[in-house]
Amino acid sequence: MFVRGQKLNKRLFSKSVEKVSLRDGYGEGLLQAGEGDSRVVALCADLLQSTRSDAFAQKFPERFFEMGVAEQNMAGVAAGLGISGKIPFMASYAIFSPGRNWEQIRTNISYNNSNVKIAGHHAGVSTGPDGATHQAIEDMAIMRVMANMRVIVPCDVHEARRATLAAAKMWGPVYLRLTKEATPVITSEDTPFNPGQAAIFWESPSPKCAIIACGPLVYNAMLAAKELETEGIGTMVVNNHTIKPMDTARILEAAKRCGSVVTVEEHQIEGGMGSAVAEVLAANLPTPQEFIGVQGIFGESGKPDELIEQYGMAVRDIRSAVKRAVRRRK
Repeated sequence: MFVRGQKLNKRLFSKSVEKVSLRDGYGEGLLQAGEGDSRVVALCADLLQSTRSDAFAQKFPERFFEMGVAEQNMAGVAAGLGISGKIPFMASYAIFSPGRNWEQIRTNISYNNSNVKIAGHHAGVSTGPDGATHQAIEDMAIMRVMANMRVIVPCDVHEARRATLAAAKMWGPVYLRLTKEATPVITSEDTPFNPGQAAIFWESPSPKCAIIACGPLVYNAMLAAKELETEGIGTMVVNNHTIKPMDTARILEAAKRCGSVVTVEEHQIEGGMGSAVAEVLAANLPTPQEFIGVQGIFGESGKPDELIEQYGMAVRDIRSAVKRAVRRRK
């Protein structure tokens, strides 16, 4: 069942559910942020259309900087802009930024607490045919460990737009993780989005497991919850969009009420969102936990949906993980 106070897509469980890429939300949010604040500038590493930075570049050419295939240099330039009163958004594929330019982000941006927003596009195995070299499945781990860095992983196009707008208003470095493939629209135009505050999207009357998910896989978590309810297994689905700083209070509340946890992410299970949840639970409320994500291997070329199934992140995998977690409840 849907949770009180959450205005989600009414067609969420229909076969005709709308699908839009998260990068479209980034492009819309970037343009709106630029319209609302003249300090917003944009940088891109020769991926203008792929990162949906083109609308901003066309409307504000004097505030757009094409950096070419030079992600390290882009981070340095963005850092300078960020400590000079501007609000720079820098965009590339996540495998290159923060993948290739991690040290420049660490030293130039985070160390100086420069007001830079880093948009990592084409994250996860759902990048598809581009294969392992372009599938960023370690980026949350390398970014959340960095001091001063915030990490946000939107679940759909609307949340990506709202997260981009929210990032423009925050002071300091922010990493926005975005996927390429058109994915189900989970939220609506009116769904609340508050950075640092996880949202409950599904809640059964007597939940036995909290499914804590981020990114487009929140949709699979919702489908799994719906199917589990027909089997008499109540769950709670938490959209844990802010990986850092994590909503510790909501995570602990969910774990306490349910007695078991399953984390769901399109990322390596080591060091990602699931690991961050495990750290919270280990320190405050040890709870049986199962992990859904990439299990310590590289991806391969294929269709996005096929790869999600191949690497154990499909609805059936979440459903099985919930059953395992429930059996481990004390």
